[in-house]
Amino acid sequence: MVKELVELGKSILFAIVAAFLIITFVFETVQVDGLSMYPTLHNKDRLIVEKVSYYFRKPKPGDVVVIKYPADPKEKFIKRVIAVGGEKVRVENNKVYVNGKALEEDYIFEQRMQDYPEVIVPENTIFVMGDNRNNSLDSRDERVGFVKYNMVVGRAALRIYPFSSFGKFTSQRVNLQ
Repeated sequence: MVKELVELGKSILFAIVAAFLIITFVFETVQVDGLSMYPTLHNKDRLIVEKVSYYFRKPKPGDVVVIKYPADPKEKFIKRVIAVGGEKVRVENNKVYVNGKALEEDYIFEQRMQDYPEVIVPENTIFVMGDNRNNSLDSRDERVGFVKYNMVVGRAALRIYPFSSFGKFTSQRVNLQ
């Protein structure tokens, strides 16, 4: 009986350690809270965020990422990467420009957005925006600003809820016109 209890204890401990390692380094689930990524993502969508790829490569434009909110790192946001370190970004006449070229963005909710002066994204950071540009707290706001790589939790990989939308979540490329 004691031997069985010890084995059960070892199994439970192993399961707890394995779950901790998977959640810390491999993937986690998140729930979309709000409409900042509408129409790509809806309020209450549940996603699996994979963390492994960013150990081997940096986020790239078009990736939909989960980031820690710089003002309160316990809070997480989901946004689209628009530009990476060294690139210039501006919003003018309802268009986002990266390095002087307008983005072709068929995934955004509204074509109207407030102008934003040109900035150069610092190295080892990303510039993120929500797809619902007029309802998004993102890099255009000083509370978020440029997002350091260590604040990126991972990349949205799979939508698991609602079940009618279950499937692989592919980031759409940010295309230059």
